[in-house]
Amino acid sequence: MEDVRLPDNAQGAVSTSSQECEVVCLNSCSCTAYTYNYTGCFVWHGDLINLQEQYRGIGGGTLLLRLAASELPDQQRNKTMVIGSIVGGVAAVLITLAIVLFFLSRTCRRDRTFRISKTDFRYSDLLDDIQSIDSLLLDLSTLRVATNDFGEGTMLGKGGFGMVHKGVLPDGKQIAVKRLCKSSKQGIGELKSELVLVAKLRHRNLVSLIGVCLEEQEKILVYEFMPNRSLDTILFDSEKCKDLDWGRRFKIISGVTRGLQYLHEDSQLKIVHRDLKASNILLDLDCNPKISDFGLAKIFGGDQSEDVTRRIAGTYGYMSPEYAMHGQYSAKSDAFSFGVLVLEIVTGRRNNGSCNSGQYVYLVNLVWEHWTRGNVVELIDPSLSGHPSHVDQVLKCIRIGLLCVQNRPEDRPTMSSVNVMLSNQSARLPSVSMPAFSDGCSGCSDNTSKVASSNGMTITKLEPR
Repeated sequence: MEDVRLPDNAQGAVSTSSQECEVVCLNSCSCTAYTYNYTGCFVWHGDLINLQEQYRGIGGGTLLLRLAASELPDQQRNKTMVIGSIVGGVAAVLITLAIVLFFLSRTCRRDRTFRISKTDFRYSDLLDDIQSIDSLLLDLSTLRVATNDFGEGTMLGKGGFGMVHKGVLPDGKQIAVKRLCKSSKQGIGELKSELVLVAKLRHRNLVSLIGVCLEEQEKILVYEFMPNRSLDTILFDSEKCKDLDWGRRFKIISGVTRGLQYLHEDSQLKIVHRDLKASNILLDLDCNPKISDFGLAKIFGGDQSEDVTRRIAGTYGYMSPEYAMHGQYSAKSDAFSFGVLVLEIVTGRRNNGSCNSGQYVYLVNLVWEHWTRGNVVELIDPSLSGHPSHVDQVLKCIRIGLLCVQNRPEDRPTMSSVNVMLSNQSARLPSVSMPAFSDGCSGCSDNTSKVASSNGMTITKLEPR
């Protein structure tokens, strides 16, 4: 099948030619299709999900389907029988070769600060995507020493993905070690996505990747250490939020805008993050923001404006309505999440709201109600009071936040437009209309005071207006 968008759930395989890739597929009874291109060999098992014909964008190509012998012409059937007869011998040769290469890589390892291992779990999958993977691999033993064997005293945070530890490398460099749960079925896919994207993207407002470790079934990503951790740990703390004056908050908003503009418009790859939220904004020593966690990010083609997924993944409350209800995502989906984030930064309130006396208030609606009444100033974070000179700038950010959470994607501004609005004092802002969602609450009751899941994801009931 030529000119198709390749299905989801591809698995990388080790091969140096299309013929070898075909043998790999034929050698597995459950293999249903394969493809071989400049990035390597990929095979599919089971159903082919999200296969799209007449597609010539990024992620497309030629797919070779596995058919029953009765569906093949005689010559193809004979060819299949011949291939089947040599599969066993080829498999034996490949296994022997793999063992030889294993010991050669162990004995020919070059001296360097960190020992590099090429025999890690699913290394071949990642090798297909990053030619310079060798420079990113770190030894598990090095990371164990750096984090005191992943001790509780080094833990920075935890979630459904696993845990993040602080570490110190032998050269004194501080690092943040993201260790995914071994039991996570989706961990390797999200790790692969994040590794591929972060390794290729370079921007001052994107977190920098230092390395990866895949030894002993581990799935570990190593990043630069951010002293002020994530935005949510400061913004929503009644005491720490006082350290975020308006100057720092505006710098955070502007930095996130520049980072998203780079992802959507300026980088060689067009990226949609899909999980932008306060906990995924990291702050360095000077509170410069860096966007992190690209496990759910998607690459778009140059002429592609939106896509659809059957798997809705992200954080409720930050999801745009078209994504949460129909699986449609685009750069405007990130714009919606950005708008929610801006309103959180200005008000100091979590978007998941609160359940006091069984009453739930959705932040976007709360801001809209005060905006229409003309008293939105009352919602400004109390810790910012006493700075009247910044009121005009604060009101502009609230308006930009409301523009980004409009119901129709085409009504939301691009990140380059937002950047102009923030940097140009004389820029005229469009008028705003009612935001996408009406009030709703999920998981609230008279006996609860906090809405949160075990992995820290917000839970918001979604209702179209």
